[in-house]
Amino acid sequence: MNVFDRSINLDALFKFSQMSRSTQAHLKKVYSSLALCMLAAAAGSYVHLATRLLQGGVLSVLGSLGMMFWLAMTPASPHTEKKRLALLAGFAFLTGVGLGPTLDLVIAVDPSIVVTAFLGTAVVFICFSLSALYAQRRSYLFLGGTLMSGLSVLFLMSLANMFFGSVLLFKAHMYLGLLVMCGFVLFDTQLIIEKAENGDKDYVWHCVDLFLDFITIFRKLMVLLTMNEKKVVERSPQVPESCRAHAAGSREL
Repeated sequence: MNVFDRSINLDALFKFSQMSRSTQAHLKKVYSSLALCMLAAAAGSYVHLATRLLQGGVLSVLGSLGMMFWLAMTPASPHTEKKRLALLAGFAFLTGVGLGPTLDLVIAVDPSIVVTAFLGTAVVFICFSLSALYAQRRSYLFLGGTLMSGLSVLFLMSLANMFFGSVLLFKAHMYLGLLVMCGFVLFDTQLIIEKAENGDKDYVWHCVDLFLDFITIFRKLMVLLTMNEKKVVERSPQVPESCRAHAAGSREL
């Protein structure tokens, strides 16, 4: 018997028997909206980097929060669907603008880090999403309390580091935050499935949860990769002194 002579059943691969057809259709809308958010965020980042007409900072953060609050206050109905999609795109665009300062610092060290971080984020997000989709329903919902506790610990670490200014504490904060956000991908995906099974088909707002997970993982990966790259630049004896000085000058992200 030839072990390589085996047929692959793609229908079984994409069959989610634990979900109803309406929930599967809902998830298609959620991930389609997520793709729209990615394009809008990329456009916002490009506007910041290429034109400098919109500078990422406090105003972009306040603008994105305002858009998200406006979206939350707009009831979900067929009559408001286009308006809510426009608000979602505006929220994602301003979020992309808000990534501008981080992108500036990362590109100053090594532009390829942005591509590496995005591909890494995509792989992590897809793997954890598939784990949540194929797992038994509600099997990851128990993570909710642990993840919220993790967010509390991250907040306390961030608050403490305002006084200590420790690089080690900052890196611990970033790695722990990355782990917590990966857990949120599992939790949010299964929570969306459970809400859809119970009749909540607000795919626009469900998309916001997954988009925030993706953006947070992407930001943390960029920062961690940049910190590691600067260590290599500063320690390598073959790197010109001007490059070391440039890396040292962009130490704070």
